[in-house]
Amino acid sequence: MKNTRLPAALSAGTVAAALIALPAQAETRPSCPAPPKAALAKALKPAEPDRPAKGATAIKGVRVGHLPKGFVHGEVTASKHHGLTEYGYRWSDDRDDVDRAHRSLWVRVVCWPKAGSGTQLKKVPLVEGRFTGGKKSMKIGERRVLVRRSDGALGTGRYAGWVERGGVIVTVHASEGIQTELIRIVQGIKL
Repeated sequence: MKNTRLPAALSAGTVAAALIALPAQAETRPSCPAPPKAALAKALKPAEPDRPAKGATAIKGVRVGHLPKGFVHGEVTASKHHGLTEYGYRWSDDRDDVDRAHRSLWVRVVCWPKAGSGTQLKKVPLVEGRFTGGKKSMKIGERRVLVRRSDGALGTGRYAGWVERGGVIVTVHASEGIQTELIRIVQGIKL
């Protein structure tokens, strides 16, 4: 039979307080990192980009663990439409968008209650970066990620997306200049 006595340092009151505190901490974690009101207001007004660009924690509730070098400016992206909320950040260098060496990265969180699996990504009513034809599924770490070549409004490069958990989608666009780092970028994202 196992010894069920508590060590002297852990009184019954200490254990009870710790157990009561655990659910409270779990409840404070948002199910989806939605934009703060200030970020949403900033995204809706034309403004000067951030110079220098913000770092790995530019998106509240999200950490971009691998952020390639060379970004000079950045901007918050946020919107609400069709029952979803988008919140992200675009990092960029000073090269022209048509320059193949142009470096830009866009990481976005989409809060969409209907999201439950990666197969639903093509149904998400996104304004930019829909998962239409030419996509393939691949495993990156524990994530099942849809990846496709991008052009048009997103610019040339690679575009990836996955359902992080129920109701939470993450998308990443890496320009042609950094598309070889897309796997490391995806692996480094933590919510």
